Amino acid sequence: MKALVYHGSGRKSLDERPMPKLAAATDAIVRMTRTTICGTDLHILKGDVTTCEPGRILGHEGVGIVHQTGAAVSSLKPGDHVLISCISSCGKCDYCRRGMYSHCTTGGWILGNRIDGTQAEYVRIPHAETSLYPIPAGAYEEALVMLSDILPTGFECGVLNGKVQPGSTVAIVGSGPIGLAALLTAQFYSPAQIVMIDRDVNRLEVARRFGATACVDTGQTDPVDEVMRLTGGIGVDCAIEAVGVPSTFELCQSIIAPGGVIANVGVHGVKADLHLEVLWDRNITITTRLVDTVSTPMLLKTVRSGRVDPQKLITHRFRLDEVVEAYDTFGRAADTHALKVIIEV
Repeated sequence: MKALVYHGSGRKSLDERPMPKLAAATDAIVRMTRTTICGTDLHILKGDVTTCEPGRILGHEGVGIVHQTGAAVSSLKPGDHVLISCISSCGKCDYCRRGMYSHCTTGGWILGNRIDGTQAEYVRIPHAETSLYPIPAGAYEEALVMLSDILPTGFECGVLNGKVQPGSTVAIVGSGPIGLAALLTAQFYSPAQIVMIDRDVNRLEVARRFGATACVDTGQTDPVDEVMRLTGGIGVDCAIEAVGVPSTFELCQSIIAPGGVIANVGVHGVKADLHLEVLWDRNITITTRLVDTVSTPMLLKTVRSGRVDPQKLITHRFRLDEVVEAYDTFGRAADTHALKVIIEV
């Protein structure tokens, strides 16, 4: 089969790889129909994710059709259309029983990281019954790819961890796909203000269309001064860090109001300073999280009902044999105006 393979820092290629085989009775083999590229894949290529070794097939998002199931899989059968969760969960270990599927002792974020992932014609899914979600054939498939990772990530790690409430003020630092997913789902709770902060003018314009009440272009305006102006000098109740670099984490510290929450979502590959000399008496909370996908069933319902439309995040479409070009397009988002790319398999 064809698969996008990571060959070490900065190197990848579309290769011929053997078909995956069942390794446990709880596995399923899924024939991919659509996948996508995540910002985390770019972090892997930068060398930020040391658990991903050369030779790994990348990707942890997508939808497909069940091709084969292990002997212990009873709720799925060949031919079923499924959403693949970016998090594999056994449903039985202590972490899974606490809803922390991302820390599953035999799962977690392993697809495209510790085991071969979804940017291929076929993928093996461990713990299939608790890591795949049946979906209607053909309906919403492109939109549902966004539910593998970015929508639950923006919602759980940003909105829920950030304790967004009716009437609160929210700043989202980074208007890439994750930041925009946080913007879409933050509106479930009717905050008074959602301020998007970025240096990409195109993405800020998209954010405005998606419901941001204010957009701050860091290339033109000091973001701290502007946030303080918008909030009467107080700062925001929730600052969502959706980039994963030191400067954006430090910006969140500069704009948070007393009693506020800094919700980190970004993947950080290098250290970032924590300014306790300023924050020690501010009653703030800092949260970190890897998405658990506990919200996926609820988000599936919101998409089906039309309450949220993640298909708006899709800007480009490619075939699997164009996946290297897709990476180039996604990696040069400032030039290409890419948000999420769909790769048809």
